[in-house]
Amino acid sequence: MSALFSPFELRGTRLRNRIVVSPMCQYSADAGAASDWHMIHLGHLALSGAALLFTEATAVVPEGRITPNDLGLWDERTQAALAPVLAAVRAHSPIALGMQLSHAGRKASSRAPWEGGALLSPADGGWPPFAPSAVPHKDGEAAPQELDAAGLDRIRTAFADAARRAARLGIDVIEIHGAHGYLLHQFLSPLANRRTDAYGGSLENRMRFPLEVFDAVRAAFPDDRPVGMRVSATDWVDGGWDLDQTLALAHALKARGADFIDVSSGGVSPHQKIPLGPGYQVPFAAAVKAATGLPTMAVGLITRAAQAEEIVAAGQADLVALARGILYDPRWPWHAAAELGASVDAPRQYWRCQPSGHRALFGETISGGR
Repeated sequence: MSALFSPFELRGTRLRNRIVVSPMCQYSADAGAASDWHMIHLGHLALSGAALLFTEATAVVPEGRITPNDLGLWDERTQAALAPVLAAVRAHSPIALGMQLSHAGRKASSRAPWEGGALLSPADGGWPPFAPSAVPHKDGEAAPQELDAAGLDRIRTAFADAARRAARLGIDVIEIHGAHGYLLHQFLSPLANRRTDAYGGSLENRMRFPLEVFDAVRAAFPDDRPVGMRVSATDWVDGGWDLDQTLALAHALKARGADFIDVSSGGVSPHQKIPLGPGYQVPFAAAVKAATGLPTMAVGLITRAAQAEEIVAAGQADLVALARGILYDPRWPWHAAAELGASVDAPRQYWRCQPSGHRALFGETISGGR
């Protein structure tokens, strides 16, 4: 039996296999509200045969968006806009639905990648970003505003409020975004966090706000549904956040009831030096799993079915998350199931497409029709 296509449980959520569709920003919302693009985008990925589908990074406050067109969940309007999208997915797919809650911090108020990604000034439709410290992401950028106690309280509350809205929408899994150089990662990394109060300096202090956010989300989301965090295991910069600190954070999250860790890397500094290669981040997921016993997701240049199968079978990670690879091939799980001799969920409208040599691929057979 294929390890990749074996079931897995996260708290009260049963996943039909170990394949996850990662959160992927689309920069196509309308002032935070889901658009027709989200219906098409999430709808077709929901038919992929993966077990868990995450929405893109979803901002908990307007000023926490990466770009003006990022998805949000901060009020009744943004909640209402997502409802029909998720209802359509539910009507046509058994896939579990996850949401990544996020605040971009000093990387907020930026142009979309296809527009160059540079910071937007308020005069050009942007807004002043907030961060742990008044330290810009890149040389030459305007410094963000340092968050005061009231700002920290506002953001902590916003994460919890968004988790409640996600629960009302029927979201099965929440992932808190603590990676890729966004706000919670900025608190963790000494490269971005220069505070001298209880939220800066020592490792314990730098972890304080991300853990407070986790506690707030965990308390706000139904107890039978899982909550985890995406982390960057290393900044890939000397003197930055690293694997040892990630392990300390993972132990602290486990003690607070975290259900999984999604292990990525980088994003907090333009000076990072990343040794790209197939599965280059998998050892980080394996280290977190070995040290804590927490379920882990492995991400990053996982492109082949045999590669994903080996990661799960060898116990390096419990789940394999795909991003660019599944955008390029939205039927990647179908093709992996065919290669590994497994079956996969597919809508009955598509059953007739099974190749003659893979009649058990969908676990169903169907006549040719008229």
